[in-house]
Amino acid sequence: MQLNYINKPHFDNGAIEKISEVLKAHGIKNPLICTDPGLSSIGMTDKLRSLLTNEVSPTFYEETPANPTEKAVNDALELYRSNNCDGVVGFGGGSSMDLGKAVALMANHEGSVVDYSINEGGLGKISKTMPMIAIPTTSGTGSEVSVGSVIIMDDGRKLILASEHLIPDAAICDPELTLGLPPTLTAGAGMDALTHCIEAILSPVNDPPAEAVGLDGVEKIIRNESLIRACENGEDKEARWNMMMASTEGAMAFAKGLGAVHSMSHAAGANQDLRLHHGTLNGVILPTILRFNAGHVGDKYSRISRAMGKDESTDLAEEIEKLNERIGLPSGLAEMGITENMIPGLVAHSMTDPSNMTTPRLPSQEEWEKLFLEAM
Repeated sequence: MQLNYINKPHFDNGAIEKISEVLKAHGIKNPLICTDPGLSSIGMTDKLRSLLTNEVSPTFYEETPANPTEKAVNDALELYRSNNCDGVVGFGGGSSMDLGKAVALMANHEGSVVDYSINEGGLGKISKTMPMIAIPTTSGTGSEVSVGSVIIMDDGRKLILASEHLIPDAAICDPELTLGLPPTLTAGAGMDALTHCIEAILSPVNDPPAEAVGLDGVEKIIRNESLIRACENGEDKEARWNMMMASTEGAMAFAKGLGAVHSMSHAAGANQDLRLHHGTLNGVILPTILRFNAGHVGDKYSRISRAMGKDESTDLAEEIEKLNERIGLPSGLAEMGITENMIPGLVAHSMTDPSNMTTPRLPSQEEWEKLFLEAM
């Protein structure tokens, strides 16, 4: 058993004002700031720029796609090198943070991004990366404290890079950055955080502290109704604070692994035509896997129900379906554009996903097919 939370999140309303102080502490004077067009269009990057002291000379890469790609990593890396950058800032949702991690990796590693994926034996190839700071502007992925980065490779596979060296050197978690986030994005990101907490709890890996962190995340999201409140009123500061904390806790908890929900969502999320939101996929798929895992996780469903503030006999799958409906998530994968003729490819992708290593019940090929059909 290994407990390994080694970076330092600066967590509070207004924490973004520490950006120059944090960069200086990590020796970064010329950061490449990886963000996305949406944040640029609403002035968030201008706000960040205004907080930087004159000692900092930033370069902005503002083209992070909704699901980061190997091509985007290489484009950002070219910008990093041509501007003599000495560190990376991931500013945005999980996509910008994951892209930033991959750039920090490739800035001092040889070869291609795909070489460092778990599927290609990359786990042992990753050594110390360039300094990297993560600043989340959504409450979902928890990438600011996680060991992972998920990238769609040039060959179409959505693969995981994972190493303790990919944990950002520092994180700035400012819940006020999420105020006013649209309800659809709030809902999808929030279900990402909840899925992380639940799948981590259900993982068979023995790590009681990580499990306790996951249960606390579930409590913040469900018992406190923070996700519902944040969706209904984007300016609810208490709900936003709880959701960002739960998001960070979800990633801390999944130090003990994830499961089949993520295997399926990674497969569906690899589709470059549909460009589906990862957290929304997790929320839509979660009830299907909760039904599949029932009876294979001991008393963990009862403990999750208690954390939710529900009776121990609560049907968790039904509870999640009701939550999805209330916050406006799609009713199934078909509504998101997935069709039955895609299932064979989705199954093939799911069967090779590293999340299967810690799923409490590993599906057979036939069971994967039935799970996708049920999730439709």
